[in-house]
Amino acid sequence: MVCLGNICRSPIAEGILQQKAKEHQLNWVVDSAGTNGFHNGEAPHTLSQKVAMQNGVDISKQISRKFVMEDFELYDKIYVMAADVLVDVKQIAKEKFDASKIDFLLNELQMGGNKNVPDPWYGNEDGFVKVYKLIEKTCEAIIAKYK
Repeated sequence: MVCLGNICRSPIAEGILQQKAKEHQLNWVVDSAGTNGFHNGEAPHTLSQKVAMQNGVDISKQISRKFVMEDFELYDKIYVMAADVLVDVKQIAKEKFDASKIDFLLNELQMGGNKNVPDPWYGNEDGFVKVYKLIEKTCEAIIAKYK
């Protein structure tokens, strides 16, 4: 799960998908990262944590990290939250970029739509709630597809 700063969207996605995979007894490794590295070492945004916890998902122990080219070697599937994130991932990955491993997260709901998960960073708690619900619905589709 990759977004810009790894403190809003991707930590939520990591937490939800990890919990759902565990509930379905799937031995998946789920991680998240950001492309800009501005928040390396930080916990998720306080509103990301609050909204996730209100939904029974604890993301408070996550630590932001920067996406690196080796992530293409470590993970079978890489979901980006937005078009600008995909551009950044391509630049970071260079020759390790593998188009067969990467997709927009929301393409799991609408194939080929290439829609962005809205960035709640600039809004209030309502934006985080909407993003949580959208990501949760998408993670349910991922579980149904791959389990």
